[in-house]
Amino acid sequence: MSTLELTKENFDQVVTDNDFILIDFWASWCGPCRQFAPVFEGASERHPDLVFAKVDTEAQQELAAAFEIRSIPTLMIVRDNVAVFAQPGALPEATLEDVIGQARALDMDEVRKSIEEAQKNGGAPEAG
Repeated sequence: MSTLELTKENFDQVVTDNDFILIDFWASWCGPCRQFAPVFEGASERHPDLVFAKVDTEAQQELAAAFEIRSIPTLMIVRDNVAVFAQPGALPEATLEDVIGQARALDMDEVRKSIEEAQKNGGAPEAG
């Protein structure tokens, strides 16, 4: 599957319509972003059931600000409208595959329960 270009206009629709999205926040002037691009593209070919998307932080500054992106590249994984992973830095292929596997293995009912408990307690979810 080809990589989607996310914009503030299509972001909500793409996230709502897909239950597993990997988002690469990048910029054309960023060397590590350019190094990570083929790794991200390769993963998109190996995982055609997942949605791979890119956000150009220069063109989509509002979107980058909304997610508090402070360094690029940043990889974010959204499952069922919940950001389950976000990490700056260009990941090596093996690490990216490991992260995808971990995100696939998440029990989203447990994740939602943990978020609800954290919101009730007014803090972050407890590590388990």
